[in-house]
Amino acid sequence: MGRTPRPAGPPSRADSPDHPEGPPSRAREWPGPGRICLALDGTDTEASLAVAAATEAHVGVFKVGLSAFVSAGPELITRLAPRRPVFADLKAHDIPDQVGHAAAALSRIGASYMTVHAAGGRAMIAAAVGAAGLDLKILAVTVLTSLDAKELERVGMTGSPLEAVVRLAETALQAGAPGLVCSPLEVGALRERFGPSDGGGPLLVVPGIRVQGAPAGDQRRTLGPREAVALGADLIVVGRPITAAPDPAAAARTLAAELAVV
Repeated sequence: MGRTPRPAGPPSRADSPDHPEGPPSRAREWPGPGRICLALDGTDTEASLAVAAATEAHVGVFKVGLSAFVSAGPELITRLAPRRPVFADLKAHDIPDQVGHAAAALSRIGASYMTVHAAGGRAMIAAAVGAAGLDLKILAVTVLTSLDAKELERVGMTGSPLEAVVRLAETALQAGAPGLVCSPLEVGALRERFGPSDGGGPLLVVPGIRVQGAPAGDQRRTLGPREAVALGADLIVVGRPITAAPDPAAAARTLAAELAVV
């Protein structure tokens, strides 16, 4: 089912140079051709668009991170949206009024998913959900994959990362968020507690995915893509192993084929 038309917003993308015949209806479908959410987090807009064009047959969602959004602005989302659903990974954490307005604005420009920090509290999450309407799904970030138990203790969060994730997940779901962002190490526990996404449980979007041979970077709670999917991840977030590959299309195709047999 496609996104419902909005009474207000930017001009239609049907006449855009990227898709002169109009956006294909599949751009609004979930989950697309696979479980891969491709992170387009670079600051070179045209390079990101080129990678998107090369890989769209093998990924389900395009993710626009903070650095890419600040560099390119809303235009990047409007140009990507006709190809695949766009995940605006801005991790909003502000007063409810501000986050609600941000959600409404992202919905108007064609984003399909938006992240907010679950630590922002029920009122903030509920404001985002209420402003998003039917077309924009709010994903609540539990604990960043760059944080381990020691870092959580430093910022005043007691207990293990898993305990913190479960607490924040409960807050987010009670506020109406349809999905969560967590590391792959918490997927199994969240599925056990809240159930599968096709049975009333939350959509789980999972960064911290380490493709074989790729460096871990600044992520501390990681797992391989097939393991994450087997545990119950709906979407796995993958960036540089595809975007920085000599042939991004081949890299995306290979990973999609691996996940197809999980």
